[in-house]
Amino acid sequence: MTTTKSRVLVIDDDPDIVEVIQLLLEDAGYLVSNINQLPENANLAQICLQAQPDFIILDMLLSGQDGRHLARHLKENQSTNHIPLMMISAHPQARSQALAAGADDFLAKPFDMDEMLAKVEHYC
Repeated sequence: MTTTKSRVLVIDDDPDIVEVIQLLLEDAGYLVSNINQLPENANLAQICLQAQPDFIILDMLLSGQDGRHLARHLKENQSTNHIPLMMISAHPQARSQALAAGADDFLAKPFDMDEMLAKVEHYC
């Protein structure tokens, strides 16, 4: 169990996935915030700065938005590029695409909870 209360931001449009991740991480001692929907033209860097996350979990395909584009934006922005980011997706070719977009790590859906927790612990 982590004692530092690291902050994790989960960005996924599937409320069930968000709930599972949130319960898992909160049970392990993390402070979790989430975004289920990003407004069109949202300033993701500003949203991330307000949440002050130590780690970001980002779905590759969000309703109306491409997580790869969001990952690139976060990694190109000087105020957020230091935050480790892991992308999640059920698509078979997603790993290479996620890493090419700037993600620090990748986890395939459906994910193993122990593997999810180990990856978060690695970065936090």
